[in-house]
Amino acid sequence: MKRRDFIIKSLQGGILLTAGASIPGLGRQIFAAGSGNYDLVAVKGGAPGDMFDKGIASMGGIKKFVKPNSKVVIKPNIGWDTTPERAANTNPELVSRVVKRCFEAGAKEVYVFDHTCDDWRRAYSNSGIEKAVKDAGGTIVPGNSESYYHKVNVKNGKLLKQAKVHELILESDVFINMPILKHHGSARITVCLKNLMGVVWDRGYWHRTGLHQCIADFGTFRKPDLNIVDAYYVMKKNGPRGVSKSDVVVMKSQIISTDPVAADSASALLFGIKPEDVPYITIADSMGLGVKDLKSLNIERIVM
Repeated sequence: MKRRDFIIKSLQGGILLTAGASIPGLGRQIFAAGSGNYDLVAVKGGAPGDMFDKGIASMGGIKKFVKPNSKVVIKPNIGWDTTPERAANTNPELVSRVVKRCFEAGAKEVYVFDHTCDDWRRAYSNSGIEKAVKDAGGTIVPGNSESYYHKVNVKNGKLLKQAKVHELILESDVFINMPILKHHGSARITVCLKNLMGVVWDRGYWHRTGLHQCIADFGTFRKPDLNIVDAYYVMKKNGPRGVSKSDVVVMKSQIISTDPVAADSASALLFGIKPEDVPYITIADSMGLGVKDLKSLNIERIVM
């Protein structure tokens, strides 16, 4: 089997290599688990928090990203007034574990927020994320007022030249992006780059102006320091909100990378579509935001 076919089939089939194994035949990929030299780590088969612990260890540990006394902002998807099993929002168990690990790494403050689509109080509460953050010692912050957002220039944007961005994104030392992988009626799928629409005030402008280009454009303004894709429950249809649990399949998977384009590309394959079928992934790759072609990357796969 050719190298590229192996990578794609492994991702589509559920990330099948065993813990600590390198990918056969890839000369750049002879790294021991925990070396931190991987471009992307894919984990399957465990509870959300436990998969994060395994995955981040292979990325070099959370201390590689969160330094003592740092101010951390975490952006999960909390956009919808639904329960975790509906897969519209990031899994609260995963959010809780990441908050805890940030504090253990020495963070002095950990903030969590989203600019929600449904009523923010109900979305924060019924997603389970508000309680998860508070129980872990973090601070959950609303994103419902324009006063929280400040105008910035997106100097490398082609359609998106300006945006109003939540102040936490502008002020924090570490930005952790935590999307859930799910279907989206306009963008095909929501993953890392699409999740960044929740840090701006006027996302309607993106829809009116050119959604895929604007998604890629904003990635040139602020690249997350770490991307953690929750694919434990995956909404396969009727996104972004979904209709019922029948929209959801249980994949028990997770993807971690500093490269949002690579993470989105791998997520597309996991979802069952080609990265080329998601225009913003190709656009972002062409703009140099990251790497769409997974065959050039060092990938670790872990089965729990």
